Amino acid sequence: MKEKKRHLTLVKKRSLEANVSIVTETLEQLAFQHTVLCQTSLPYRNPGDAVRKWERQQGNVALQIEAGATRHPEINRWVELGLPFGSKARLILAHLNAEALRTGSPEIETERSLTAFVRRLQDPTRRGKSGPNGHEIRTFKDQLMRLSVAVIRMAMTANEHTVQLNSQFVDVTELRLTKDEHNQACWSPTLHLNHQYFDSLQKHAVPLDERALAALSHSAMALDIYVWLAQRLHRIPHGKLQFITWAAIKGQFGAEPATRRPRLKQATRA
Repeated sequence: MKEKKRHLTLVKKRSLEANVSIVTETLEQLAFQHTVLCQTSLPYRNPGDAVRKWERQQGNVALQIEAGATRHPEINRWVELGLPFGSKARLILAHLNAEALRTGSPEIETERSLTAFVRRLQDPTRRGKSGPNGHEIRTFKDQLMRLSVAVIRMAMTANEHTVQLNSQFVDVTELRLTKDEHNQACWSPTLHLNHQYFDSLQKHAVPLDERALAALSHSAMALDIYVWLAQRLHRIPHGKLQFITWAAIKGQFGAEPATRRPRLKQATRA
């Protein structure tokens, strides 16, 4: 009897290829995430336009994001945008952080760099054959717009002393009167990260392998697990076990465990 061939899904194939590349090849490109956003998270799914605030707390760090509004240049009124959410918002923020840290400037050219970044996140079999399609770019730009007008508050507590950052991800955005093929106003190709956020990022940036981001780009939770491990593992002494309670896991990723247990059975080694 012939053995059935096992076909890998696209997600599994990309994960395996990324794993081999990371283990055997030289680091290609770094992205970065702020340590507070490694320990907390954005919404996994769209909470709806009626939800204007999102709060998360984990250990000694806390995050609050408030949805913003943009002044539409054609209808001459404020238009409320929803909260940033999902994998694309996380990937865009990692990209903006990387561009700002790479150049040492909060001013970021987004038009070409974002398209190139999206292309690098695509399935390796598509690279070089075609760029990201219009739908992919629009969905990324929608999340970019949400991030650009959102208000962010980050708090870190140590030794009964709390430092709170009140800012936005982006200081300056610009909408043109020109429209794209879908009759939507177009973004300026340049954004300016908020200086307070940029200064904090320079002190608290966690490096991420872009190949890992590409392999996990289908899942917001997978990205959260990766960035959480990236900022946590380097603090664990080599060869030591780190026990994590189920309550902490629930607080971190927001998922209700099927069965509550006092401690996570599988410990993580550095």
